[in-house]
Formats: sequence, structure tokens, C-alpha cells
Amino acid sequence: MNRFSTSEVHAPPGHVLEFTREFAAPRSLVFRAWTDAELAKRWWGCNQFPASHMEMDVRPGGPWRACLRSDDGHEIWLGGEFLEVVAPERLVFTFIRDAAPEIGIVRVDTRVSLRFEENEKSGRTVMHFRQEFFTTAELRNDHHTGWSTGFVRLDGILSASTVVST
Repeated sequence: MNRFSTSEVHAPPGHVLEFTREFAAPRSLVFRAWTDAELAKRWWGCNQFPASHMEMDVRPGGPWRACLRSDDGHEIWLGGEFLEVVAPERLVFTFIRDAAPEIGIVRVDTRVSLRFEENEKSGRTVMHFRQEFFTTAELRNDHHTGWSTGFVRLDGILSASTVVST
């Protein structure tokens, strides 16, 4: 019998990626940027591997799948399952990156948790991001770089007037 409950399993120290980021957009729009496949495709991925494909079934138990493609045609496939969807407050999903050994990419199996808080006076949203259960600090750092560049693109999309019409 397993003597540890799942609540006692923790990521090793330093193998968790956390961001707190503020966006100049209402919470409903920031949440939509995470749950609308066409909108997410516009900002997901790092600069060298932007998203070329995104599909989402945004409901608990619903799958998602994405492809990040470099200019030279290399692909990194991602996918997972939505675990919690509480619009526009919370989103939790598994994040699995398939291995791509030809370009040095190893499989990653993590969980992403997002919490969105809106400042009603300013109309801005604070996003609390947590990705956990990385097996190494190096993998965590690689994802820090990827998410950081994506969030810069997301800033631009959220501030553009065209996001409302998509």
C-alpha cells in the first residue's frame, strides 16, 4: 500500500515555475486569450517556435493540442487535458511536451495552474501562473524563457483593438 497521499507529493524545490504578471485588459479577455484556440495560437510559443496549430476543448476532461514550428520546419508538439475551468477566474490543465530528439527536446509532463484577478478600477488583470512538477531546474528554466516571450506577444495582442473582433 502507498503510504503517501497525493496531497503529500510535492515538486522538488526549485522545479516550479511561477509568474505574476499584469495585463492591461479585463479579466474576461485575458481568460479568453487562454481558452480561445485561434487567439492562443497568436501568442503561444517562444520566438524561435511560435504556435502553428492549436485546438482546445475547454471543459474539465477536455483535451488540447498544439504545435510549435520553427522557420526551418522543426516541430514541437504539446498537449494535455483541462482539469479545472472556472471562467474567468481559474484554469488548470496538464501540459505534456512530446519528445523531439532530433532537435534535443525531451518529454515534459507538468501541470499549469492559472488564477486571474481583475482590478475593477483600472480594468487591468493580474495573472498568477504556476507550472509544476518539472524533473529538472533546466527544464523549468527553458519553459521560463518560452512563456516569457509568449507573454510579451500576449501583451501586444491584448492592447490591440483587433482582439475584440477575433
